[in-house]
Amino acid sequence: MFTGIVEELGEITAVENLPDASRFRLRGPVVTEGAKHGDSIAVNGVCLTVVEHEGDEFTADVMAETLKRSSLGALTVGSRVNLERPTSVGARLGGHIVQGHVDGTGTIVAREPSENWEIVTVSLPAELARYVVEKGSITVDGVSLTVVDAGPDFFTISLIPTTLALTTLGIKRPGDPVNLEVDIIAKYVERLLGDRVQQQEATK
Repeated sequence: MFTGIVEELGEITAVENLPDASRFRLRGPVVTEGAKHGDSIAVNGVCLTVVEHEGDEFTADVMAETLKRSSLGALTVGSRVNLERPTSVGARLGGHIVQGHVDGTGTIVAREPSENWEIVTVSLPAELARYVVEKGSITVDGVSLTVVDAGPDFFTISLIPTTLALTTLGIKRPGDPVNLEVDIIAKYVERLLGDRVQQQEATK
């Protein structure tokens, strides 16, 4: 489990395209400290498994399903990525519960800079709109954020200087894709309420 608090901006150093997957080599001095084979590291919000680790770089395989559901397929050598290690039991939950299981992708629609923050509008797939609410939580490229406004096919987020400086959201431009993970609690509530309604209908 992750919390959406990015630890560092990493970099793609190599990409190997396989028949039904891709193999990435990534540089991240912070997240590779003490890393070993089989560990999990979130890359732009996608939970990947460390295959190899040498120095400040690690290798991870990305399956076809992950490439299909996320924006990782658009990464090339030199691309900057958000990196986060899993949280430990008893640690402070600085963001919100993040699984690293991307629900879909959105696109940066617009950026409105101001003196102390920046409002960013992101497109939202229709099937995810019901999980996104004003002042609720959402993960964008692995960053835990609070929704400012929620529409039928978009939402807005407010980025503080720290987020702009330390994550990829500071360099993304209109038209760039981003990975989205909605609040897992919302999905569980929907499922539980849906089952209850079905049970009530069945007993009528």
